[in-house]
Amino acid sequence: MTAMMLDDSEASDAELIGRARGGDRGAFGKLLERHYGFVYRAAYRWCGRKADAEDIAQDVCVRLGRAIRDYQGNGAFTTWLYAMTLNASRDMIRKRARDSAKTEAFGTYALIAGEGSAGAQDPAEALWAAVRMLPDKQRDAVLLVYGEGLSHAAAAEVMAISEATVSWHIHEAKKRLKLLMRSAGEV
Repeated sequence: MTAMMLDDSEASDAELIGRARGGDRGAFGKLLERHYGFVYRAAYRWCGRKADAEDIAQDVCVRLGRAIRDYQGNGAFTTWLYAMTLNASRDMIRKRARDSAKTEAFGTYALIAGEGSAGAQDPAEALWAAVRMLPDKQRDAVLLVYGEGLSHAAAAEVMAISEATVSWHIHEAKKRLKLLMRSAGEV
């Protein structure tokens, strides 16, 4: 009863989640408002395109509406959101690969050959573009640790793998990135 009297801006995530699980649309809306920027930023790191990041964030919001009742509270809510965003990002990447495999292959060739778009001329953007070309697990580990600033342990929790495996994926990613960047003339 006291949770209902609290202003939503003062309510904790746990209180809002509890109320949202009970069907309180206002509490669910406040959760979305509170965490939308977080989801968008994580999605942008995975896909590198504003429009795609917006689509992913919207997809996560829809998924969250269906999945909020399943949230057990065993870990941080943001960790659960990371995992949901990661899955939505992977789904978008798979869909894009199915829909435009030839176009994507040409874009990758152009980036590696140094003929990429104006965004590829920025060394930081070229690096993130190369990160997005890594195999799934390597890309996810790099994006979580370097893009989102998570510890290896936190990234391991999001990826549902061991901390040592995260470290191995990052090590392998660094080797592959060095080759990709050297091929593109960035290193």
